[in-house]
Amino acid sequence: MQISVAWRLIARVFLPFAAGYYLSYLFRTINALIAGSLISDTGLDTADIGLLTSVYFLVFAAAQIPIGILLDRFGPRRVQSALLLVAAAGAGLFAVSTGLPTLLISRAMIGLGVAAALTAGLKSIVLWFPRERVALLNGYMIMLGSLGAVTATAPAEHLLAWMGWRQFFEILAAVTGATALLIYVVVPERVIIPSSASIPATLSTVFGDRRFWRIAPLSATCVGSAWSLQGLWASPWLTDVEGLDRASLVGQLFTMSILLSGGAWLFGTLVHCIRRRGVGAETILVIVAVLFVAAELALILRAPLPSSLPWSIVAIVGTATVVSFAVIADYFPPELTGRANGALNVLHFGWAFLAQYGTGLILEQWSKEDGHTSILAYQVAFGLNVAVQIAAFVWFALPWLRSFTWWMGSIPFFASVSVSDAVEPVISYEQTVVLLPADVDAEW
Repeated sequence: MQISVAWRLIARVFLPFAAGYYLSYLFRTINALIAGSLISDTGLDTADIGLLTSVYFLVFAAAQIPIGILLDRFGPRRVQSALLLVAAAGAGLFAVSTGLPTLLISRAMIGLGVAAALTAGLKSIVLWFPRERVALLNGYMIMLGSLGAVTATAPAEHLLAWMGWRQFFEILAAVTGATALLIYVVVPERVIIPSSASIPATLSTVFGDRRFWRIAPLSATCVGSAWSLQGLWASPWLTDVEGLDRASLVGQLFTMSILLSGGAWLFGTLVHCIRRRGVGAETILVIVAVLFVAAELALILRAPLPSSLPWSIVAIVGTATVVSFAVIADYFPPELTGRANGALNVLHFGWAFLAQYGTGLILEQWSKEDGHTSILAYQVAFGLNVAVQIAAFVWFALPWLRSFTWWMGSIPFFASVSVSDAVEPVISYEQTVVLLPADVDAEW
């Protein structure tokens, strides 16, 4: 009986919301495949493509906190189904657009329409499934949704060759509308007990926490940049710099999307394993950041490596939100994790917008040769992203660096010598422990 109930919940709750998140990922990454067609059909330039693709992230980021409040008040069923109708209308408008203004409006509608795709799914899992299964189902939700990025490669390429991008978006509009109807009709309603805490107080608690502002810049600059690269700029890089033809390009994007989907499962498993050993999820985030910066530097410096290796790391980093949300769950009590995740998502998508649009603006400053952007342009654009990530990493590591510096200073061999050392009494190790600033460990 319990098994049959569980499968009914999977069919009526989990899978409909997973379908919505799948569409969100498909919309997010499809422009990497149709960028060339958009340029030739509508006369857009590189900067326009960067703005058009990144406006999805801008609207998505701006909607996160309001959507979190709506989810708490009205529930995921009604919020998700209503917003997906907006996405369907945006996809339909995108299919008939002929210029940048209408393309921007339709892309913004799509971004708003799928802005609740993940958070609504996670909210439904919390409402309907046992607490001990929440983390596992969250990982599966992200993994299945990431299959949308897989669809936006080889499968979509075959469809586009047969029907063109306009008819493809017409089909997407119909499928999105049908998914909205499915969620509204199939998903059961669950009574939500409103929180007694005021919304401004809970938001100020999140944004006023120093630990949040330690992890948020590092997570946002790494994850947001990975989304920016895979969602748009991997395709022109592989064409202009690596010299891949269309078939090889689609194959590379397909491989990256497969790794993206598997990355969610990988990170979820790693977090589960290290937590059982008493290690914080920050450890994985640090490793992810170091590997991501190394992969980007390998691309920028043209290291003698197969290009698939650094681009595979870029793809996997795109699902490091699993790690970031695990860290946030350690920082805040359960009643605050929803808004805390939403606040972190604002920065994820906000940086993705800045990175994607900014890269397009930088690339546009170089003239094209035989229709290809110069390698130097990509190196400058990607290098600026890396510089910001390194700065965020240093900011994240400051508490540890301060602790390490203090510890080194407590060792007599490394202690600095001054005139006062000849007349002042020697301070014992126990006394120096008392002098340790109280907030050093608190920031972690």
